[in-house]
Parts: sequence; structure tokens; C-alpha cells
Amino acid sequence: MGEFVIKMPDVGEGVAEAELVEWHVKPGDPVREDMILAAVMTDKATVEIPSPVNGTVLWLGAEIGDTVAVKAPLVRIEIAGEGTEPTPVEKPEAKTEEKAAPKAEAPVATPSQPAKVEAKAETKTPAPASNGVHVAPERLEKALASPAVRLRARESGVDLRQVTGTGPAGRITHDDLDQFLARGAQPAAAPAGLARKTAVDEIKVTGLRRRIAEKMTLSTSRIPHITYVEEVDMTALEDLRTMMNRDRKPDQPKLTILPYLMRAMVRAIADLPGVNSTFDDGAGIISRHHAVHIGIATQTPAGLTVPVVRHAEARGIWDCAIELNRLAEAARTGTATRDELTGSTITISSLGALGGIVSTPVINHPEVAIVGVNKLAVRPVWDGTQFVPRKIMNLSSSFDHRVIDGWDAATFVQRVKTLLETPALIFVEA
Repeated sequence: MGEFVIKMPDVGEGVAEAELVEWHVKPGDPVREDMILAAVMTDKATVEIPSPVNGTVLWLGAEIGDTVAVKAPLVRIEIAGEGTEPTPVEKPEAKTEEKAAPKAEAPVATPSQPAKVEAKAETKTPAPASNGVHVAPERLEKALASPAVRLRARESGVDLRQVTGTGPAGRITHDDLDQFLARGAQPAAAPAGLARKTAVDEIKVTGLRRRIAEKMTLSTSRIPHITYVEEVDMTALEDLRTMMNRDRKPDQPKLTILPYLMRAMVRAIADLPGVNSTFDDGAGIISRHHAVHIGIATQTPAGLTVPVVRHAEARGIWDCAIELNRLAEAARTGTATRDELTGSTITISSLGALGGIVSTPVINHPEVAIVGVNKLAVRPVWDGTQFVPRKIMNLSSSFDHRVIDGWDAATFVQRVKTLLETPALIFVEA
């Protein structure tokens, strides 16, 4: 018997480390080739690490929330044959001392001194999964699923051990969870009656939530924000949007306000290119981008992500809508790539119907501007002779005051306002 060592892979160009966000195995578990062992995260992108061999897990090199360097040992697997690191045959005492894992609770099995967990794995009869793949009973104690699927299950009150997985090694997918809920599974009922509660849940900040916390801390501590709020009469645009949705082709998505806003921002940036910049405050360099890569702040089951619509300056209304839908779905299902989640030059933040009247959006560092969309509501507007109902929406936009002066910030927002209030101008070539 020998050991096969799986090291932290290079998960992206220039990335030297990644955060471990989930284990799918524990010492003593049997594994098969292509079974998912762990999930790591960097730059808001989650990467799953599969096993390239069949064998038994001997040792895990990190705990959830730990940062692991690229090429650092992550998992040791006992395999038939010599492996990448042949198992020494010295006395048990020497073996235990030499092979002690960084985590005391992670036992290492050797031919001369089998670990207890290994013996358990050998004596248990695997339970068949729905797709014909056998999974050991102890694996069923924690169902195989991605972090996004686990979060959806918790929010829906679903015990994933009751869900049949159709993915590799019985892995539970979003489709499996959807089918389970569609069959009538109900969220767990809250206990009836009133009672004092004294429990405190301590939640370790890991994965995407930690990335969000770090990003927000960086933005608010290093960027002096100025927020400018303006109301926009969306009546004409809403009439146009209703007409375009009514006449759209079967393969065209339903239009929201965002594609129009994206095109209005592109036109306004042509007049005020400084807002489409990134600022390296360490080097003291402002990079003014000709390409308009618009980040769309998107709420997902795992947390806030910012997929990027690249080259909005080269996209029409329908093209913007199609790309928005594609990226939003990729973000919600956790399949967005690292390139799809990075590289924005300006960002839109929209809470839809929950947008409130005013917000103070935080700039997506190292950008210098973010446009916040508040909810649309019918309000009485004085037209000079009487009050008339109009569809009004506020824009709450923040700017990096080191780079963007208040006058330029207001001018940019006013230009966007004019385009949205007179939507025909959005379609007029500059």
C-alpha cells in the first residue's frame, strides 16, 4: 500500500492561496476517482477538488475557514501500489511521530498500524445511491452537496439526508432539491407557543461571507464616499418597456429596467469618462477604461456576488438583457467562472421591489462609482396646473471623492436621468 498526496491546485492566475470552505470527506472514508473531496474559494469563485484516485482518506490538511497555499498538501489517500509517497514500514511509534497530521484529530493509517476509522470503513457495507454508485453509510451522515445547495436546503427547512442525489457519487444538485420540494416537501414547522430563548448561535465567517466582509471593509476604510440621490420620472420608459416586452420574440428575455439603465450609463460615460475608472491608491494611478464592464450586484443563496457584463458599450438592449439573465443564473447556481466575477469598471446595485426610497451603496473597490437603483412607485407630480400620477424611481449613486468631484458626480447622474426620462435618446447613436 502507498499514499497519494493531493495538493492545493492553482485555482487561478496569480492566486497564491485559497480558503477551504467545505469538506465532503473525513479520515477513514473510501473515495473513488472523480469524487468531490473539498471546495475552496478565491475571488468569490468556488472551486471543487475531485479525487484522481480510488482509496481511503488518511488525513485532511486543513479545517473549514483555513487559508491554504497553492501546492500545500491538502489530502492524503491510501491507495493500492506505491502512490506518490510510499508508506514507510518502520515501527508504529516512529510512524505515528513522523506522520502526525497538523490536526491532532486526523488519524493516519499505515500497513503496520491501521487506524480505527480505516477498520470501520472496511467493515461497513456500502449503501447504494439512486444512480447506482455505492456510498458508505457514514457518508450518508452528511449528504454530498455544494455550499449553494446546502444554503438553499437550510433556508427551505430541508434535511438533505432525505433528498436523493443524482450527481456523481450521489451528489445532490439544485435539480434534485427542486424535485424534492416540488413533490410537496414542506419546511420544518416552528415550535408552537411562546417561550424564552437563551441559545446563541456562533457562526464562523468563512467562504463568500468572509470575502464580502473583507471587500466592504476595504471599500469603506479606504474610499471617501460621496452619495448623490436624484429622482427619475420613469413613466415614458415604462411605457416603452411594456410595449417591447409585448412584442418580443420567443427567444428574447423579458426586459427589466436594468438593460435601459446600462445603455444610459454607457452614453453618460462617453460624456464623463472619469466615472468609468479604477484607482490604484497604493501606486497613485487612475486607470480610465474605454471598455465599459458593468458589474451587477446579485443576491444568491450563498451571498452577494457581482457578475460582470463585459463590453456593455458594444451591446444593445436585448443583448444586455440576454447576458444579464445568463450571468444571474450562473451566479445563483454557483457556476459562474472567476472571469465572470471579476474585472468590472463600474457597478449597478439594485434591490428591486425592496429598493427603498434612498440607499447609500458601497463602491466596489477599486472602482470609483456605483449606481444604486431604488424601487419604482407611482407618485403625484405637479405639472404646473394639477397633480398627475407618474412612475418615479430614485437613483442613489456613490462616488470616490478622491477621484470624482461633486460637480462631475451630479452631472453624470443628471445625464443618466435625462436619458431615462427621454428613452428615445438611448437609441440615438452618439
